[in-house]
Amino acid sequence: MSTATAEQPESPWAAIPIEQLVADFGPAMYRVAQSIVGERTMAEDVVQDALLRAWQHLGDYRGDAPLKNWVLRITHNCAVSTLRRRREELRDPTVMGETEEAPGTPDIERTVAGRAAVDSLWVALGSLDSVSRSIVVLREIERMTYEEIAEVLGLPLPTVKTRLFRARRTLSERLKEWR
Repeated sequence: MSTATAEQPESPWAAIPIEQLVADFGPAMYRVAQSIVGERTMAEDVVQDALLRAWQHLGDYRGDAPLKNWVLRITHNCAVSTLRRRREELRDPTVMGETEEAPGTPDIERTVAGRAAVDSLWVALGSLDSVSRSIVVLREIERMTYEEIAEVLGLPLPTVKTRLFRARRTLSERLKEWR
């Protein structure tokens, strides 16, 4: 009988470089974070935190679901935690950071002809609660299935479907002028 203990093999996911995570999931992570926190600079901070956490814990990823779902769940959790911390700090809203682009900063979305439509969409999305916003972003922008959304957000499937239905109805009402 050998006295040496058998070591568990290292996860194949642990070898993924952080640059790969950024390239593969960075934009989706930003959209999820932005949909929850609603502020550009805070969303960027959330993505950095989530990327670091995901990269540090890649060895813990079991591969039960697509890696993207796992990373987006970490992003969602980081965004919610950030909002909770901010509320607990009870800061003056003017200290929370920027809400608009800095003057003179080039932003392609704001220079295209549909600027007003994009702004209206963000306002309409902002009127939704954070969970409904996340569901809309994951379904309509990230093209995730209902099952994947339920997994990422940790919600029952019927809740995802109901929330998405209600969110779409609300958005439709608020964006009537753009039909």
